[in-house]
Parts: sequence; C-alpha cells; structure tokens
Amino acid sequence: MKNTQTIAAAALAIALTGVVAGPAQAASKEKCYGIAAAGQNDCGNLAGTHSCAGQSTVDKDPGEWKLVPKGSCESMGGMLKAEAKKRYKEQQQKKD
Repeated sequence: MKNTQTIAAAALAIALTGVVAGPAQAASKEKCYGIAAAGQNDCGNLAGTHSCAGQSTVDKDPGEWKLVPKGSCESMGGMLKAEAKKRYKEQQQKKD
C-alpha cells in the first residue's frame, strides 16, 4: 500500500511540474501565421476546417500557424494573429 502511495505522489509531482512549466515556456513563444509547411502546422487554423497539428495541406497558408520564439515571427516572413485574421477576412470577402 505504501508503495502505491509513493508512486501516486511521484506521478502527481511530475504532472504538476508540467503544468507549471507549460505556461512559462508558452510565454516565450508566439503563434506565427503563414510560415508552416504542409503538414507542419502546430494546431487548428483560422478557417476552422481542422483542429489538429499536422493537418495543413498547403505550404505557407496564411491561416495556419507554428509556435516560434517571441519576436521572431515577422522576420521569418510570417504574421501575428491580428494581421492573419485581417487577411483571412479580406480573402473571404473576395470569394463572396
């Protein structure tokens, strides 16, 4: 019984470490739109056509994003979310 409690306590400690480290690491990163190669996006896109990493089908789609070090997005040729949303809306208006 004591061994089970020790294992459970260790598992909890590991889980909590990940919760604390995650936000600190994310603070040094930003979403950069328009730089992901096909299949290399980090998560869902602006269009809402998928919600998973690795599902982009076009290189440098302006609606797909990757996490990059904060402050490096625009120098990589990408856009931050506000600009990406604006361009996405403009593209949708042209289609209509």
